[in-house]
Amino acid sequence: MEQDKTAKLSFEAALARLESVVDKMEQGEVPLAELLQKYEEGAKLLKLCEARLQEAELKIEKLKLRKDGSPASEPFAADADS
Repeated sequence: MEQDKTAKLSFEAALARLESVVDKMEQGEVPLAELLQKYEEGAKLLKLCEARLQEAELKIEKLKLRKDGSPASEPFAADADS
């Protein structure tokens, strides 16, 4: 059931939750069992964020048009310096 909730999160909500999980893990005062649970949750959230980003990249690729107005399929080039 927890995975269902995670799967429905928006990119922004999943990223905020992931940041919260990482902050708690970095505090160093989390018991081992809870630390493992947080790690698993973080891994799921990271996978979800990556999937949401990939979906957005595909949408951008589909939306590009040539100068004459006809659709163009160009791969999305992420700026590595950003």
